[in-house]
Amino acid sequence: MIAAVPLVGAGAIVIDGLTDTVAPSDVAVVLGNTVQPDGTPSKRLAARLNRALDLWEKRTIEAIIVSGATGKEGVPEGDAMYRYLVQQGVPGDRIIVDNAGVDTSATAHNAAGIMAARGYDSAIVVAQYFHIPRARLAMQREGIETRTAHASFFEARDIYSTARELVAYPVYFLGLRD
Repeated sequence: MIAAVPLVGAGAIVIDGLTDTVAPSDVAVVLGNTVQPDGTPSKRLAARLNRALDLWEKRTIEAIIVSGATGKEGVPEGDAMYRYLVQQGVPGDRIIVDNAGVDTSATAHNAAGIMAARGYDSAIVVAQYFHIPRARLAMQREGIETRTAHASFFEARDIYSTARELVAYPVYFLGLRD
């Protein structure tokens, strides 16, 4: 019986993360991920950017906030995401770069400040399905009207990532992590 608790929790994370709540919003907030040493997004990050691109092309959003940090590769994630989206046809003045999004909480906090400065209220958070519940929670805690859209990219590592969220989400929920 106790062994079922993690399975139920994982199931809840997966179902919630795969249930998009896309609706017209001011911005998409794309959470960063690995950038290759040559400055190109990893497949996982490209999937997130492609999801934001889809939202842009459907005119669901007015702008895109790309948020990340600089990983061991030495390339700022926000800059790499900006270049990728511009190459895909998104006007550069509709992309806002946040290179100080060192974690989910920082991304949410930074997005709130960026949005307030521009008069934006609503956002669609874009990440992998397992990250969506925690990212939405972080954004809502910053006062952002939050919707969700998961990136269509799956790999074996997602099993570990879903299991990690079984700890990370309660930590955020209980306020043990800013």
